Amino acid sequence: MTAPAPFQIHATDAQLEDLRARLHNTRWPEREVVDDWSQGTPLSYVQEVSTYWADQYDWRSREAALNRLTQWRGEAEGFGLHFVHMRSPHENALPLLLSHGWPGSIVEFAKAIPSLLDPVAYGGKAEDAFHIVAPSLPGFGFSDKPKTPGTGVHRIATLFDSLMRGLGYDRYVAQGGDWGSVITTCIGAQNLGACSAIHVNMPIGRPTADDMNSSDPDARAGLAALQAYQDWDSGYSKQQATRPQTIGYGLADSPTGQAAWILEKFWRWTDCDGHPEYALTRDEMLDNIMLYWLPNTATSSARIYWESFGKPLLKETGPVKLPTGCSLFPKEIFRPPRQWAEREYANITYWNKLDKGGHFAAFEQPETFVDELRCFFREFR
Repeated sequence: MTAPAPFQIHATDAQLEDLRARLHNTRWPEREVVDDWSQGTPLSYVQEVSTYWADQYDWRSREAALNRLTQWRGEAEGFGLHFVHMRSPHENALPLLLSHGWPGSIVEFAKAIPSLLDPVAYGGKAEDAFHIVAPSLPGFGFSDKPKTPGTGVHRIATLFDSLMRGLGYDRYVAQGGDWGSVITTCIGAQNLGACSAIHVNMPIGRPTADDMNSSDPDARAGLAALQAYQDWDSGYSKQQATRPQTIGYGLADSPTGQAAWILEKFWRWTDCDGHPEYALTRDEMLDNIMLYWLPNTATSSARIYWESFGKPLLKETGPVKLPTGCSLFPKEIFRPPRQWAEREYANITYWNKLDKGGHFAAFEQPETFVDELRCFFREFR
């Protein structure tokens, strides 16, 4: 790995002026013909957010806040990665790799990182401290955009393991949600020697033919969640898995389109009681959207679906043998019963169901997220 160089997020004045102009000049569609989100992000809400984004959202202050996360750019196996790397002030802190997914970013972890780094400052114990590494996935944020096929979840897992080793961590633990959960699962399955345990907040678990007729309440709930996703929530993934280039033109050209594409998922996948701003602030959601708009990653980030969907996840390695912790938040997209997950993770040592939160666990419920990581990883220090 090449020596990392310090990095700070910085939008030029020209980029911000262009963004405002595009927002002000949006050509709007007609409104939906229903009074809810069932046809997609409502026109009135997108107009409200776009006006706020153009005229009130203070990017410079948000940019400064994000830059309080110490960031770097470096190469792992020749691939350029953008990442947060912050060392705890506590001597025996445990190195922790945090992996986000789509439509997320390192912004998801911003509220959780301070107490992970320095639990004492937040009423905790020094022995629960972590050193933090949180990369932007290839094609996301300010990491390189792959120029050739082949950067799916297995490749990303090896890149992230190489990054951790290159930073001097010959022993670490890993955590992820969404695609980060899949990548973390691949790190555990590859078991290259440095990662000692993994934690996921979207565990993988697929039903068998016998499960389809199960009367077990957890199995029925898991099947219902899968069916709801297939029926009403999977269109974005089918598009990104089959024709990411096509969807990219509209999203790269229109900040309103990019915002609507992501806001729908903050509505659907958070524990928000019907409105995304009950789970996340408008500024927080726009911070995340900006990490797609500024580096123009709508297309490159979508390609992770094209690269990874339909390809066997654990065929070559078999189930994950590393100790595995699973935290299940009630509004997660997929909520497999433990029995399903145990087919993919052969050594689940922690399984906990939470009573609040959704798909973006660290973003929505940072204190609970931190507590879950402390509880599970405590035995691996």
